[in-house]
Amino acid sequence: MERLRAVDLFCGTGGFSRGAHAAGFDVVAAYDKEPNLTYSFKTNFPDTKLYTRDVSRLTGAQVLKDAGGPIDLIFGGPPCQGFSMIGRRDVNDPRRSLLKRFFKIVNEARPSVFVMENVEGLMLGSAREELAEAIAMLTGYEVAAPTVLDASEFGAATKRRRAFVVGYIPGECAPFSFDDLKGLRTDAATVQDAIYDLKNPVRVRQDDDGTDVWRLRKTARGSEYSVALHSEDRTFTGNKRTQHLTRVIERFATIKPGGFDPIGKYPRLKWDGHCPTLRAGTGADKGSHQAIRPIHPDEDRVITVREAARLQGFPDCHRFHPTIWHSFRQIGNSVCPMMAEAVLSVVQQKIARYAPIAEAAE
Repeated sequence: MERLRAVDLFCGTGGFSRGAHAAGFDVVAAYDKEPNLTYSFKTNFPDTKLYTRDVSRLTGAQVLKDAGGPIDLIFGGPPCQGFSMIGRRDVNDPRRSLLKRFFKIVNEARPSVFVMENVEGLMLGSAREELAEAIAMLTGYEVAAPTVLDASEFGAATKRRRAFVVGYIPGECAPFSFDDLKGLRTDAATVQDAIYDLKNPVRVRQDDDGTDVWRLRKTARGSEYSVALHSEDRTFTGNKRTQHLTRVIERFATIKPGGFDPIGKYPRLKWDGHCPTLRAGTGADKGSHQAIRPIHPDEDRVITVREAARLQGFPDCHRFHPTIWHSFRQIGNSVCPMMAEAVLSVVQQKIARYAPIAEAAE
């Protein structure tokens, strides 16, 4: 049977697309305007048409043209910085307007279902009012009550709370409720489950673009969680260490697992704990501020890109930007693939033309 067709708005590195493919969708088109955030997207998803465009100027008609016809699903996470509880929540931040643009595109393109993800702060204060206004722009859609989900509830080794909004056209999709996710919830992996087998890997090469390639040692034994993320040849990328000053290394050495660096506010991970939410930092247009990165449980350094990717549930085959800074921006901006897969697998089952529940009941 033909796979359902989907479009990814604000795709970034493709965490949401990872979940969509795993849930059984064919992502036919993806959009984002920043090349650094979409770096390697085509490598990771060679069958998806990537459009480097400003979504604020995108229309539903253009989406349908790019997709080559009707689509079953639009999903995406509009930029969240204007709504984040750790930011200024500036009501004049132009990125906040992209929330309504998402819903405008949905209303014009008319997919059977849409799924939107954003920060938890979208559910609070004036941001919640903006969300309500955006949802009110839709015609003919039933919208489930917006709900906050945590990536750790779906097996990831990180605490990452995000707001989700799901809407569907009755008659094209069976009714959706976030209660449908109950059977997919599972215990969170630990930091040890996620990254312990990455210790002392073998360096293989450096690619022409500067991407570092490594291989797990033959003696490395992973957990059920990490083995599921291994690539077929046990290689992975993004394992370069951040070079710290001696005084920083000495300071990190005094911090116990579960503690915090009093100067840089870096949290130190615990092997039997979970990673806090990984932040993105800012791009050059916002001052190029680096987000705080957790300290490794027993090595006096911050975690690598690959360790961050593992904690967030990315498979080892997924490539990021060659630089540490942009890679962490990609991961910090991304949807946890495991959480995306859970939500979208329910959606996939609900779409009426794939699983016509309503017709079967008549």
